[in-house]
Amino acid sequence: MNKNRPVNLDISTMRLPITALVSITHRVTGVVLLAGILGLIWMLDLSLASEESFNQLKDCLAQPFVKIALIAVLAALAYHLVAGVRHLIMDLGIGESKEGGKLGAKIAVALSVVLIVLMGIWVW
Repeated sequence: MNKNRPVNLDISTMRLPITALVSITHRVTGVVLLAGILGLIWMLDLSLASEESFNQLKDCLAQPFVKIALIAVLAALAYHLVAGVRHLIMDLGIGESKEGGKLGAKIAVALSVVLIVLMGIWVW
């Protein structure tokens, strides 16, 4: 092994392949979902507590900032779901090659964008 070769450990200067970006984003959306699902469960509890709390939640969800936050949680859910299915398909041995991985990553991103746009339209 050549010990004189340069070693770049600064990830901000690296150009990561799409497969790495999709995998990293899948992990990030998993963390986002932890907080997001806690918020969704809180909203479910609030909506079922009483008619007054349901109306308060309904008024709260009419605020643009709350709608954007809800869309962000749903976007994380959509992306995480699509990327998770991609990983499951790869576990079956489909798309494990370099070219197959790239194609699967591009399909996952495209499908996620479509789902996110549809959910954004639905929520707004």
